[in-house]
Amino acid sequence: MADLQDEADVATAGIGAPDRPASQKRGEPEAPAPGDALDPDVRTRLHTLLRAHPVADGYNTLAQVLVNTPWHDVELGESSLDTDIPRLRHGGVGAQFWSLMVAADCPDPVSATLERVDRLRTLVDACPEGLRLARAVGDLADARNHGRIASLFGPVAAHALGDSLGTVRAYHALGVRAVALTTTTSWTRAGLTRFGQEVVRELNRLGMVIDLSGAAPETIRQTLGAAKAPVIFTRSAARALTDHPLNVTDEVVEELPENGGVCLVSFSPAQVAGAGRAACVQDVADHVEHLRGVVGPGHIGLSGGYGLTAGAPRTVGLEDASCYPVLLAELLARGWDDTDLAALTWGNFARVIRDVDFAARAAQPRRGPSTATIEDLDPA
Repeated sequence: MADLQDEADVATAGIGAPDRPASQKRGEPEAPAPGDALDPDVRTRLHTLLRAHPVADGYNTLAQVLVNTPWHDVELGESSLDTDIPRLRHGGVGAQFWSLMVAADCPDPVSATLERVDRLRTLVDACPEGLRLARAVGDLADARNHGRIASLFGPVAAHALGDSLGTVRAYHALGVRAVALTTTTSWTRAGLTRFGQEVVRELNRLGMVIDLSGAAPETIRQTLGAAKAPVIFTRSAARALTDHPLNVTDEVVEELPENGGVCLVSFSPAQVAGAGRAACVQDVADHVEHLRGVVGPGHIGLSGGYGLTAGAPRTVGLEDASCYPVLLAELLARGWDDTDLAALTWGNFARVIRDVDFAARAAQPRRGPSTATIEDLDPA
């Protein structure tokens, strides 16, 4: 066993390693990494922390970019994007939810979502030394211990389910592991209808994480009451600090401990900015600290919102996927200890995936696949 552990430690060193990210195209001068400006002692401390507890991030939109402009060198480094494998490694990322969300007005959301799934599967297959598909909690630890970034597919938007539980199961078979209960369907718009409640039960049975970022307030309330597994908010900050529709109120966050869920704090400038000024890393730290004050350190995580092209709005200090150590250094300066940082980066996220898996294994012997239809449960 000691030999296996030694091997895992060597492999894990690739995550969060202090080499500079190849954020430029081949032949261009090497770009400095944001973390290089940190105090050497802080940098060393964070490197040690991230080797054991890498960042598990809740929302990256790279799939949309790959569909629209597929020719990017994500493996070796790509200056036209804020995400590539070298920068994910430099940022200490060990797991990532790759968003499959499509616009509310998308004319064929199921096909558009499947196209994103296909591009992500192609990306993972093309980068076996950097990425590994994750379907369950065991895959998270396995990827981390072998120096790969665990790649979880999702969330999928509610309207991309086609009002069909069969489509939910088809996504699950393709590796999708999260569904967002957006306000874009009749069964989520103002709370859960009978069909919406059946969707929640089926997601719990399958072991798919329920995402409530951007859900209607009544849908959030009813889902927290009905769910038999923890939920997540994949990209929300504190509405008490910034009034944004994706952000969550303190009252909602206070309900997370009973459910076991986690709010992953967005880095999006629109969601964290103070009045009248550009968003900066200190603003994100303010949101993280506010939510910790409301719900404690066991129910918050990180959501960079990367996967954007050059020129997109970004929070100052957190411009690309190599910048997570900058935020962690800010939290260290505010007195955070390693235990709370480890929960923020990896522990809380991994616990949700574990508990969702356990709830599914407990439910499946008692409940088979639902054959209910929206016509049966929500007659016009």
